[in-house]
Amino acid sequence: QVQLLESGGRLVQAGGSLRLSCAASGVAFSVHAMGWFRQAPGKEREFVAAINWNGESTNYADSVKGRFTISRDNAKNTVYLQMNNLKAEDTAVYSCARGRGGSFSTWHRQYDYWGQGTQVTVSS
Repeated sequence: QVQLLESGGRLVQAGGSLRLSCAASGVAFSVHAMGWFRQAPGKEREFVAAINWNGESTNYADSVKGRFTISRDNAKNTVYLQMNNLKAEDTAVYSCARGRGGSFSTWHRQYDYWGQGTQVTVSS
């Protein structure tokens, strides 16, 4: 059974930090890129960050660049999103996804498996 399970989302004050985790099971992980996307109420899903298969290349949305860091541990089949200096506009459901290949993409259709998401709420 394929599963991407996110955790770490919660209510936090503006300026605070969170670390999200996404654990993969039942699916190949170490040779695939991984990405984080988010969707706020009434808005479309948007790309947040991505990392290539070996962790040597990353990409970020302009809105989170310098505040968020994506990383992965292939031995644990887990990808992380460290979020610092959180803002109210970061409030959303955050989902991880597995890339179809080893290189990352900002386009959601280049991802084939998705987690259910974890809620991040930033109070101002």
